[in-house]
Amino acid sequence: MRNIVLIGMPACGKSTIGVMLAKFMGMDFLDSDILIQKTTGRTLPALIKEHGLEGFLDIEGRVNASIAPKEPTVIATGGSVIYREQAMEHLKSIGTVVYLYVGFKSLERRLHRLESRGVAIGEGMTLLDLYNERVPLYRKYADITVFEGRKRPAQIVHELVDRLQEA
Repeated sequence: MRNIVLIGMPACGKSTIGVMLAKFMGMDFLDSDILIQKTTGRTLPALIKEHGLEGFLDIEGRVNASIAPKEPTVIATGGSVIYREQAMEHLKSIGTVVYLYVGFKSLERRLHRLESRGVAIGEGMTLLDLYNERVPLYRKYADITVFEGRKRPAQIVHELVDRLQEA
């Protein structure tokens, strides 16, 4: 069984769905944002403040490119992982990449205070700018795309299990 790599915008449910999917499929779970924090000894907002956006993206890219699970694992990535091609090529080589797609209006309702979440966003960018910049990259790297719509996390997990079995 291959690893499953979840990508998507912040607040799309990668961690929530990842934990549920791992339980359902009897796999391990890894949150790459937590791995970054453990590796560096800093929170994501602190890393962005200390190293700037590009420095943070480099750290995130290096950590994600080093992930090597010994057992089949569901990996929930940070939303900005798609900015570092080396990290994404590595993740695609070790697993099936699943894009959890959320429409902008839903995302806007879910996301509050981007800075406190450690969202990698450029100076002067709006959430819509970030969304429009990232969606094509998520689509580029995705092996499977799941549209969340108004589905509950359990519905998304079941749909994802079906799609993974078809792939």
